[in-house]
Amino acid sequence: MSILVNKDTKIIVQGLTGKTGTFHTEQALQYYGTKMVAGVHPKKGGESWASGVDASASLPIFATVGEAREATGADASVIYVPPAGAGAAIIEAIDAEVPFIVCITEGIPVADMVKVKAKLEKSKSRLLGPNCPGILTPEECKIGIMPGSIFKKGSVGVVSRSGTLTYEAVFQTSNAGLGQTTAVGIGGDPVKGTEFIDVLEMFLADDETQSIIMIGEIGGSAEEEAAQFLKDEAKKGRKKPMAGFIAGRTAPPGRTMGHAGAVISGGKGGAEDKIAAMEEAGIKVSPSPAKLGETLLEVLKG
Repeated sequence: MSILVNKDTKIIVQGLTGKTGTFHTEQALQYYGTKMVAGVHPKKGGESWASGVDASASLPIFATVGEAREATGADASVIYVPPAGAGAAIIEAIDAEVPFIVCITEGIPVADMVKVKAKLEKSKSRLLGPNCPGILTPEECKIGIMPGSIFKKGSVGVVSRSGTLTYEAVFQTSNAGLGQTTAVGIGGDPVKGTEFIDVLEMFLADDETQSIIMIGEIGGSAEEEAAQFLKDEAKKGRKKPMAGFIAGRTAPPGRTMGHAGAVISGGKGGAEDKIAAMEEAGIKVSPSPAKLGETLLEVLKG
């Protein structure tokens, strides 16, 4: 079983006709035929989108997510809408009962995301992001902006708050000959949909995922909460070999580093606390992102 997405996942694109949406939709279509089935644009319903790369690839455009979903039976949506409209785009997808929504957009106002979160909690939809690179199941499905060329089908589940470090973990595990089952970038915003625990729960339940890499960063308490979850699961006999990394070890307190959520405040959210919590939960923390593959191999060799 693949986590969240597989070769049968049908995806609609909110914000398809823009430059970013167009580029990444073309990339997805070229990645093992990821099933991109329609675009959504409120002013372009009834038109069609044609790929500039593959003349045979064209997608119908619908005015609303509801219409697109009804016509295509899509079970996922990816959002490339600019920040001012992205919160409303997520809510539209929730209202259309899209099971899995991936929002790539960064810079969405926190007030908008608070509204989204409240709506999400009463819905059946799952949101990944915002401000995330998306999700990729090797040789099956690519939703978002991850570079497909570095992936290799294999046995490692990757979950990360940092986009670029997701790629590093994938590159490392491909080079180590391990490959990946699925890589999930949860994003670094303080208010978001899917958290570490949600993905770790899926990886622990997935037979194909034999080991896990978890990449966190300073700010918030998600890594500590994930470590506690892993400790509780280990007591029930559910445990898999894990390596990890925390970004921002040298960041000064009060300074936001990269992500809106990556800020140490009130003496909480520091790298050392997170590393200690992860190690206590049985995760071998790598000294550098460039050694993630080696670190996991060491864990697997015992």
